[in-house]
Amino acid sequence: MKILVTGANGFLGRGIVDEIIKTGNTVIAAGFKTDKVSEKAIHIDGDMFEVDDPYEYYGHPDVLLHLAYKDGFVLNSDAHIQNIIQHTNFINKMIASGIQQVAVMGTMHEIGFFEGSVNEHTPTNPMNFYGIAKSAIREYTSLVAKNNGVVMQWLRAFYIVDGTAYGNSIFSKLFAAAERGETSFPFTTGKSQYDFLDYGTFAKYVAVAVTQTEIKGIINISSGEPERLSERVEKFIVDNHLNIKLDYGAFPDRPFDSKAIWGDNTKIQKIMSNQRK
Repeated sequence: MKILVTGANGFLGRGIVDEIIKTGNTVIAAGFKTDKVSEKAIHIDGDMFEVDDPYEYYGHPDVLLHLAYKDGFVLNSDAHIQNIIQHTNFINKMIASGIQQVAVMGTMHEIGFFEGSVNEHTPTNPMNFYGIAKSAIREYTSLVAKNNGVVMQWLRAFYIVDGTAYGNSIFSKLFAAAERGETSFPFTTGKSQYDFLDYGTFAKYVAVAVTQTEIKGIINISSGEPERLSERVEKFIVDNHLNIKLDYGAFPDRPFDSKAIWGDNTKIQKIMSNQRK
């Protein structure tokens, strides 16, 4: 298959492209720049939102994996609301032109304050602009795909652990601070429990999910297990031999942060099981 990956140059995109290539499928990497993407992919630089017929422009891909997004880690950026129409227009153009499978990256921030295991039927009540925008894009994509008989996959991300200084997660920021020689890192109480996946596993799960069509709809890209934030971050410090300590309580816990929230990973585990057969 030919899989169009938008936002391929981003933190998530680079690893996901690598994993899709390992499956033997062709990747068309799209973004303003794609200089950090594997040379094994087809590179097309430019503003995808300005293309009149992206399905034609990107060579009639079999699958759209839409990762492109601005300010994903700035939860209340005005860009989230302002850019909804760009994303929905792009997805609509792809579906109207004939693509048969659309996968879009989602976020656990769509859920809002919730305690327990999140599945595809869990009601959403987003409490920041990021969650509101993603929830709106999900509902739009689901409806347009259904009306056109297109396979829709919403890949709901939870927390990703990455041992580099180049991402925007707390783990990347911690790694970067240690590289700068800082010995203290401002932190919350760390008592909340979240769902964590290592970056490589996350990328592999996404790649395998979009290279099949049997399992669709909302798919949690998650471990399925809650883990205390403080314990996961302390483990990260030890595993990466970082000379830095957490300054607990320097930041207050956010009002929309649940005490314990994790993803039901039944679907992704079934996909992985089918892939191994």
